[in-house]
Amino acid sequence: MGLFTQILTLPLAPVRGVGWVMERVLEAAEDEYYDPAPVQAELAALEKRLLAGEIDEETFDRREDELLDRLEEIRNFRGQQS
Repeated sequence: MGLFTQILTLPLAPVRGVGWVMERVLEAAEDEYYDPAPVQAELAALEKRLLAGEIDEETFDRREDELLDRLEEIRNFRGQQS
């Protein structure tokens, strides 16, 4: 960018700054939402609850399917990112 262009676009600097901040916030939110570790931990806890007799097989199967679907969504997202 030349000096003249920088001077002309100076009033837009706050807008570009807000855009940059929003991109960073979005990246942080996606990193947290698409982190497989909490889902895997919940799967392990779910199995422990089944083995301890706290939940029945039907509840386990239903919740396990939801968590596995979530893991598949995470894998698909991470695959598209690469």
